Amino acid sequence: MLSPKQGLAFVKRHGVVLQAARGPVPSLAAAVVGGPIRGSWWGHPKGHEIFRIADAVSQSDEVLVCKLVEGKVTYVHRRLWPALVKLAARRRNEELVKLWVVHTRTGAHRSRRTAFPKWVPTEVMREADLLSTADAERILSPWIALGRKRAKDREPSR
Repeated sequence: MLSPKQGLAFVKRHGVVLQAARGPVPSLAAAVVGGPIRGSWWGHPKGHEIFRIADAVSQSDEVLVCKLVEGKVTYVHRRLWPALVKLAARRRNEELVKLWVVHTRTGAHRSRRTAFPKWVPTEVMREADLLSTADAERILSPWIALGRKRAKDREPSR
């Protein structure tokens, strides 16, 4: 069983992690249950545990929640933010929107968004300015192509 602290450590170790979807990077939900999930994680026997850990990770100041990888909910650890900011022009704006959920008094959840670069802390902007493009590419090299759906997937159907 993964604790919220271990969930955050998982994101820190991997740098870029999907919340629950299958994709080219590790999945937090799969880490929580110890393997791939068939169908929706909400219906999984450990769905409440997945939610508890995902919620804790999402609320961490060390994690950006966005849709960087294939349009799926993605966690990006703070150590990668300066490089991500440096290379932001190479990404679609919607991939870098900060996402979060507000819990209302009634128990409902409301999705919120902050556009890039409004969410970027001043310190991260300074770090990005000091970073060369080559260094940013090196830092992000394991993930540089992530989020890019195949061209045929982006073309409108005829």
